[in-house]
Amino acid sequence: MPVSQFIRDCKGGVAPLLGLALVPMTLAIGAAIDYSRASSVRAAMQAAGDATALMLARSPSILSGNQLEQKAADFFLANFHRPEATNVQVAATYAQGTSGFGVTVNGSASVRTNFMSLVGFSQIPLTTTGSVNWNNSKLRVALVLDNTGSMSQYGKMTALKSAAKNLLTQLQQAAVNNSDIYVSIIPFAKDVNVDPANYNQNWIDWSGSSDTWDENNGTCSRHTYTTQSACVAHRKTWTPKNHNTWNGCVMDRDQNYDTTNTAPTTGSTLFPAEQYSYCPVPVMALSYDWTALNTKIDAMTPNGGTNQAIGLQWGFQSLTSPPLYVPPMDPNYQYKQYIILLTDGLNTQDRWYGDGSTPSSQVDARQQILCNNVKAAGITLYTVQVNTDGDPTSTLLQQCASDPSKFFLLTSANQIVTTFDTIGTSLTMLHLSK
Repeated sequence: MPVSQFIRDCKGGVAPLLGLALVPMTLAIGAAIDYSRASSVRAAMQAAGDATALMLARSPSILSGNQLEQKAADFFLANFHRPEATNVQVAATYAQGTSGFGVTVNGSASVRTNFMSLVGFSQIPLTTTGSVNWNNSKLRVALVLDNTGSMSQYGKMTALKSAAKNLLTQLQQAAVNNSDIYVSIIPFAKDVNVDPANYNQNWIDWSGSSDTWDENNGTCSRHTYTTQSACVAHRKTWTPKNHNTWNGCVMDRDQNYDTTNTAPTTGSTLFPAEQYSYCPVPVMALSYDWTALNTKIDAMTPNGGTNQAIGLQWGFQSLTSPPLYVPPMDPNYQYKQYIILLTDGLNTQDRWYGDGSTPSSQVDARQQILCNNVKAAGITLYTVQVNTDGDPTSTLLQQCASDPSKFFLLTSANQIVTTFDTIGTSLTMLHLSK
């Protein structure tokens, strides 16, 4: 058959055409397979890079350039398990600017092709970038912690100490510079201990009313009378005790200063001393001395009745106003303030109301006013109720929390640890940008 006739003949033409089409079809399918494998490897690289950036963001300022690179490489490779990737490279950089801080982890690798090598593409190059950026805000956190007698039950005090120390570790690791995060610690029972070493400070009220320290601490020439007023009324001689014998406890301030953060200057703004027999360990002002903060947590012991309000008032005071030292705020930064209030019981007693054993709605009412003032001051308030005794869920704590997500109802001591970890994570949240 002549060639011209063969070309015009359509019989049997499909098979040759199909044969010719199989080559590009096979290459297309092979390329899709190669790219699918490479895409899977790249996703794993991205996840490893993101995790590495998050890890490095905890401590970039204390690492030299070489240390940052080495730590990045070690962590990245420990989280990247794809043997088909070759020539894996990792580079990490840390930057501090006027608007904040950032860590960037760049990864690169190659994946050998199985099909595309037939047309000259033996490898697919891959690159990823994982970045963690955080703004220039600084944190101030007050830990207002129940030290009442019931905290000795069911392992609650032990769990609280572990949880609080874990939280301190989270905050310490999130701080790039020393002043980035300050923490105060306010242990409370019915009273708060402001340290007996402060007995000569002018913000302590010794004799402002009938329930203060001078009235109840001394001896009468007739021992039948145990208060200054009764002794003097019966024309006997009252010998007051020296103020240096005070154990450091103070009661609620006069109303309505018991619900505010007003600086103590005179009269009702002062803090009335009391020789409370179940005085907790002294409070600690805002600090980034992480060793001292941990030591304070270790020193806590459970005793006495529950007055959440006085603990919260001192937490409020510690963030904003004397007598405790409040570090000045740098106008170049934003400040975020938080109070974490943990208690295992309902309010039973304050300076005026309650017997120390049964819930008091009057104490709750004072605290509700205080909670409103705290939130009005722009402070975010977390509340944690550790309910191991089947008490009613605290409506007060629910209403005090800045929003429903910041109230936690726990039914076991172990949940204290996980809850504080959750709160700590939210406080130090780093926003990933790719």
